[in-house]
Amino acid sequence: MDNKQDFTQGSIFGKMIRFMLPILAALILQAMYGAVDLLIVGRFGTTAGVSAVATGSSILNLVTFVLCALATGVTVLMGRYLGEGTPKRIGPLLGSAIVFFLLLTVVLSAALLIFARPIALLMQAPAEALDLTIQYIRICGGGFVFVVAYNLISCVFRGLGNSKFPLIFVSIACVVNIIGDLILVAGLGLNVVGAAIATITAQAVSVLLSLVIIRRQSFPFSISRKDLRLGAETKAFLQIGTPLALQELLTNLSFLALCAFINHLGLDASSGYGVAQKIQSFIMLLPSSIIQCMASFVAQNVGAGKEERAKRGMIYGMAVGSLIGALAAGLVFFYGDMVATVFTTDPAAIGRAFEFLRGFALDAVLTNVLFSFMGYFNGHGKSLFVMIQGLIQSFLIRLPMSYVMSIQPDASLTGVGLAAPAATVVGIALCLWYYRRMQKELISQ
Repeated sequence: MDNKQDFTQGSIFGKMIRFMLPILAALILQAMYGAVDLLIVGRFGTTAGVSAVATGSSILNLVTFVLCALATGVTVLMGRYLGEGTPKRIGPLLGSAIVFFLLLTVVLSAALLIFARPIALLMQAPAEALDLTIQYIRICGGGFVFVVAYNLISCVFRGLGNSKFPLIFVSIACVVNIIGDLILVAGLGLNVVGAAIATITAQAVSVLLSLVIIRRQSFPFSISRKDLRLGAETKAFLQIGTPLALQELLTNLSFLALCAFINHLGLDASSGYGVAQKIQSFIMLLPSSIIQCMASFVAQNVGAGKEERAKRGMIYGMAVGSLIGALAAGLVFFYGDMVATVFTTDPAAIGRAFEFLRGFALDAVLTNVLFSFMGYFNGHGKSLFVMIQGLIQSFLIRLPMSYVMSIQPDASLTGVGLAAPAATVVGIALCLWYYRRMQKELISQ
């Protein structure tokens, strides 16, 4: 294994930063898919179009995030096999993952195409935006195979300790998406349809070019035709990935329920929340990069028997993430209205977005601590606890609090936004308890 991709020796901080920064950059560019769609539709489309893109992308993000969580099992096992010095096990692992995700993609694409209208109605999409929301879901569902392929390829490279190639792949897609939006939405006036077509086309181009690049690389493993089957390795990565996928599914369902609560407040609130959600998604990229970095870093060190190094990596993640998160929190709390103007010129939507961001702001700091814990646990294969704590904070704290705040007379979105940091505090408390329990178990072994 390349020394740069070997996390079991050398500077912890240096190795983590070099691995995490490309992940963060890739996530920023990936988030620009939806952000660019929203921005250009907001500038050249309609308010109903903004609502449709916000609601439709929430659905697509749900499915994508669940699949990525499931693929985390592949990333963790790859890191563990490399740490153990058994890279030959990676071929059968990836062969089974390819077959499994291909079959799952067919089912999910069919579901998005067939049930687009019931899904949009369930989300309480405003009447003015209902047909546009359905169009967005169906077009993206038709090309969903490219979304899955891109994310699976990225998981494989992160499992190898290589975060630069996923950055290259998403950079290609981002450029294609921006060009597509400018041509189809700003130029041809296709509104939501143009945004959806541009997004899927960008993913398709990225996947095709990434396959060309991959063919020119050498790897510490090989995949043969006999590896392309569902077998023991399928069960192994699903044992780690399934709890994470279930957590991601139920947690994002709670966010979709939150979107429905806010849609019920009218078009201004729906559009404002859609804008705030895009800003929130950018802020959450840092903790998302930390959890991905942490899972790979910890998995390799666990495989190599270097537990203390794994713990120090977690602490570094918390410290760096909290420092940067504090800057983001200050920005959206004091200047969230200015940030919102990037995505829309509608004063009512800007005001509603700022309301939500003032309540959410503290979560920009707290989530970095929580996700560092979660990445550490994932690297150990303790995904069942990660799922349990995630469901507790989502369904016992965030969702009930959001609902109560949304039904108040003249409801402000600030109260709804406060539900996020309140839930994260509970998640951190649960992680502290489980971490101490884990350390006692490790000492006794």
